[in-house]
Amino acid sequence: MTLTPETRAIGRRNFMKALAGTPALTTLGTMARQEPVRGGPVRIGFVGVGGQGRALLGHVNPAFGRVVAMADINPASLQKADEVLAARQAERARHYVEFREMLEHEDIEAVIVATPLWSHAAVVTQCFDAGKHVLSEKMMAYDVAGCEQMMSAARKAGRVFEVGYQRHYNPVYLAAFNGVMGRELIGDVYHVRLAWHRNGSWRRAGGPPSPDYDPSKWGYPTFDHLWNWRLYFRYSRGLFAELASHQLNAANWFLGTAPKAVLASGGVYRFTDGRESYDHEFAIWEYPGGLTTTFSTVESNAFDERYEAFFGTKGTLIMYNESEALLFDESGGTSTGVEVSGTPGGAAVHASETKPVNAGGAARAATAATPAGSERSSATELEISRFCSAVRTGEPVACGPERAFESARSCIGAHEAIHTQAKVTI
Repeated sequence: MTLTPETRAIGRRNFMKALAGTPALTTLGTMARQEPVRGGPVRIGFVGVGGQGRALLGHVNPAFGRVVAMADINPASLQKADEVLAARQAERARHYVEFREMLEHEDIEAVIVATPLWSHAAVVTQCFDAGKHVLSEKMMAYDVAGCEQMMSAARKAGRVFEVGYQRHYNPVYLAAFNGVMGRELIGDVYHVRLAWHRNGSWRRAGGPPSPDYDPSKWGYPTFDHLWNWRLYFRYSRGLFAELASHQLNAANWFLGTAPKAVLASGGVYRFTDGRESYDHEFAIWEYPGGLTTTFSTVESNAFDERYEAFFGTKGTLIMYNESEALLFDESGGTSTGVEVSGTPGGAAVHASETKPVNAGGAARAATAATPAGSERSSATELEISRFCSAVRTGEPVACGPERAFESARSCIGAHEAIHTQAKVTI
């Protein structure tokens, strides 16, 4: 999606004017921070402290959670996790290779799971069986049966279960949902476009932690299968799981519905390096009432970056790079560049801009009130803090397993549609 700087500026002003004088603007301005609850920090154990696990680890607010133990089959990941944790809390977390030993020996209340997708169902179910609350990374599970198994275990244990879709905690998304979609400012939506475009191989460089390291005991025949598990279908559902599930989850949330069928296409078009996961994927999800949502992801060009665009009969809402919202009027069904009218007397501040308008470039400085990258960081911190609050008080989490299940089975269906070259009913 190519927007000039002038058009982007209009879209930002439109969005802020639409929020003027509404509670949604307050949410956006305050970053929706939470206050610690009584009962003290929740005692947390981590399962999986690779790249994503450490990203979560680095956003545990010590007022809400205290990390007491970490489990990972890669000792190098545990060492790196120590460095991340040291910046958040003084107490060092104890190390485990097998997460079951951590569950057995540690006095923990909750577990944060960031393991490869194929293991989610088994790990999360055992955590619930041990009486722990669970925050698990997305996608929910490798298959529909795994999702159902996890939800059943959570209900049986009576514990909090959240899945890591941070957009539900992102103040920009919350403001757009409540201030635009909730007020039906863009009218009836018949089409949504999702895009996540990158220019890179997705393959990680790196070697085993020691010459004699053997990952086969955990189901990985080679270290590359462990290190680059996203590139193999045995462990991963590819780009649909890792990227599309984020955006489809947000689209379902904003639309208040879920797909019923999907068509898809894709293949390994650029990086013929032995991978199985496709480097280009495309899908069309069909919803009730004539609504369609399209998704494209390519690893050959980053110009479009990532966005979710909602096309309504009265206007267009674009959620761009997870950091800003753009709103355009559809007056007479012609121009989308006319500024919308706002509520008189309301504050009008710029939504943050953390990316330049040129293709996939480095982030530029944002406004002083909203540092570059803070939305994603705040969303992750807010997610973990809200999870901890739910453990202490029983308040509901923002996404929840039911919404996560809808996006998971829709992306699983898209993956199957490529293999069968046929429409898949969800």
